[in-house]
Amino acid sequence: MPLRPSRVRLRAAAVSDTGAYRPVNQDAAFTAPWGGAVADGVGGGPAGDLASAAFVHRLAAGRVGSVDADTLAVSVRAANWDLRAHVERDPALHGMATTFTGVFVSEDDTLLLAHTGDSRAYLLRDGVMTQQTRDDSYVQALVERGLVTEADAASHPRRNLITASLSGGERDRVTVVEHEARAGDRWLLCSDGLTDYVPQDEIAEVITRHDDAAHAAGAAVELGLSAGTRDNVTVVICDVEVGHPEPFSVNSQTSFYGAAAARFTEGLESA
Repeated sequence: MPLRPSRVRLRAAAVSDTGAYRPVNQDAAFTAPWGGAVADGVGGGPAGDLASAAFVHRLAAGRVGSVDADTLAVSVRAANWDLRAHVERDPALHGMATTFTGVFVSEDDTLLLAHTGDSRAYLLRDGVMTQQTRDDSYVQALVERGLVTEADAASHPRRNLITASLSGGERDRVTVVEHEARAGDRWLLCSDGLTDYVPQDEIAEVITRHDDAAHAAGAAVELGLSAGTRDNVTVVICDVEVGHPEPFSVNSQTSFYGAAAARFTEGLESA
């Protein structure tokens, strides 16, 4: 029996900036009433912008509504296979990969948080912001072993070395966790161009100050740029609304940002 349409919606917006030190924006993002995500092409590998953009586009292609965990897993797997197809067509792309962090409306009125890599998700609830993802990174492993302090992790020379990503490989994995969808919650998804340079409390203060999702996203990106980030900066803000009686419309708008806006502008493939 099919699940009933979710009553949860996301009022979502995003901003992505190449920054002053990178020639290309390797971050990609999308927003829609049913979900939002950020992907960061892995630095040091080839075509990071292609990896993030291709993954985000394939993930969002043809989708107009809520999902269950199994359907989301299938969509992620298909998007990851798309990366492998690019490499098979052009071996020079071997090694391209992307992080991925996204939040999606579930058919049972909850939210599904999907994650791999070091792009982060934070939940702002009742004025308190908490990190909801674990960095898949070398430095995070050192922190958990007690070899590096949290304070030192932010400036560690190998803080950008990640231990998990999506590259089209059979063993690539994404963690999916179900969360309560509470009206008034605000989700922040961002690339490490923000979190590597700005403390969490400063990010929380800025996104709390702005009621409008687009203004909050823009202010957070500006915060990263002002802090001297040497990376691309992308911020997705998803505000949770509960109580919609109607199913998602086929005209539900999906917006793309960063590399995903610069590439594949001919339109989405059907899923």
